[in-house]
Amino acid sequence: MYASLSDRISDSFKKLRGKGVLRDSDVDQTVGEIRRALIDADVALPVVREFAQRVREQAYGAARSKSLNPAQQVVKIVNQELVEILGGETRELTFAQRGPTVFMLAGLQGAGKTTFAGKLGKWLAEDGKRVLLVASDLQRPNAVTQLQIVGERAGVDVWAPEPGNGVGDPVEVARSGLSHAIRNGYDVVLVDTAGRLGVDEELMEQARQIRDAVNPHEIMFVLDAMIGQDAVHTATAFKDGVGFTGVVLTKLDGDARGGAALSVRGVTGAPILFASTGEGIKDIERFHADRMASRILDMGDMLTLIEQAEKAFDAKESEEMTGKLLSGQFTLDDFLTQMQQIRKLGSMKKMLGMLPGAGKIREQLENFDEREIDRIEAIVKSMTPAERANVKLLDGSRRERIARGSGTSVSDVKGLVTRFEAAQKMMKSVGNGGGIPGMGNIPGMPSGRGSKRAQAKAQKKAAKNRRAKSGNPAKQAALAKQKGNGTPGAAFGGGAAFGAPAGNSQVPNQNPQIDENDLPPLPDDVKRMLGQL
Repeated sequence: MYASLSDRISDSFKKLRGKGVLRDSDVDQTVGEIRRALIDADVALPVVREFAQRVREQAYGAARSKSLNPAQQVVKIVNQELVEILGGETRELTFAQRGPTVFMLAGLQGAGKTTFAGKLGKWLAEDGKRVLLVASDLQRPNAVTQLQIVGERAGVDVWAPEPGNGVGDPVEVARSGLSHAIRNGYDVVLVDTAGRLGVDEELMEQARQIRDAVNPHEIMFVLDAMIGQDAVHTATAFKDGVGFTGVVLTKLDGDARGGAALSVRGVTGAPILFASTGEGIKDIERFHADRMASRILDMGDMLTLIEQAEKAFDAKESEEMTGKLLSGQFTLDDFLTQMQQIRKLGSMKKMLGMLPGAGKIREQLENFDEREIDRIEAIVKSMTPAERANVKLLDGSRRERIARGSGTSVSDVKGLVTRFEAAQKMMKSVGNGGGIPGMGNIPGMPSGRGSKRAQAKAQKKAAKNRRAKSGNPAKQAALAKQKGNGTPGAAFGGGAAFGAPAGNSQVPNQNPQIDENDLPPLPDDVKRMLGQL
């Protein structure tokens, strides 16, 4: 949703990074570009003005300071102000100390209240809560039926004593639903209320009556993130007419400009509690202002990605799989298991979009075919258990059979096997301490057969350096003086690195005394960083 806004803000920062020193005019130009980008994204004008003013005031100070990198200071200021207008620190939900907690959902028709009720019910159930959905939307055709279907998908109970479609009293349904929850020991009650195509007094009055009947702990205003500037007027009307304690943004996976998220907090003062990011029953996230700001600035959202992975992956199974990977015993059966776990996280596009710098490969992400995973799974499942355990068995006739069984081509099967063998070989090299090709050894990994070539290469280079030394003692002394006394660790008493005497790395460090006057002076920039200037 924020692709255009993210791209334009990132472009404005690129111009700053090319400057060694920032002037006030540079700040004005950058803030002006960000201001126009926010307006084009349908952010409310009062919010844009306040944001631009605060960024400009702080950025002037960064431009005048003797900071090592004033451009990074401006990026930091923009990030902080984005976090502020998005709501600052995440607020926890309010739960009842005794009895069921009541959450009431309000908003316009079509905003996604009923669907969100099921998502929130599923989210709470996974946290160990016993949830009851209450069908108090008796106005919209088939709203009760939709809530029953959504509740079944979410695995939570639904209270629907009235058929809806204009029949029944929504206030009485809400009241009886709460009584039913109290009698049957439910932890949370979610009351789904009716909406209208626009704000009117009848809608407000019904919402107020339901609010007074169930006395909710949270009133969540469900807002369609795609409605643009009208979000401000709708949110203000509900705030004045009914009141709400938090906002839920739906359809954040859409392609609209998405100014609602950046406007609603500044206009209403109510925090954003949840974000609905897709059509699936699990496509719901707690809204974190700092993470959303990070996404907008193309810095990624690794925390959300990690949280989702922790829910989807079994820790013990993942540890065992890592051992197989590093020992080279990873099979296609293991690969299939890992892929099925990854699919629990949801859309691959969405996951890859949370990585830092995803904006640079946005076009590739948009063209990514989610069905490719289905094709890979079909290929692997078309193999026999023996073939999955040992891909060396796959000759031409076997590949033909697998291609027919999976509905793919022989080249597809061959390509998958080739990539798998390459990955298997690389991970075995990593496990033996050889490192990833082109990246050297991995710190902390054991040194094994995979590192022998690297060790021989290092020894050959060291011998060459020794031969290259001048035989003239005077010239050798001059070179040593020029290079800061020659060998690494000379400043620590004249020996090899880490204080060991040269030529014998097995001798322990003798803790030589260091004379501070013998050390070279620190550059001024480093002194500033350490606070010495």
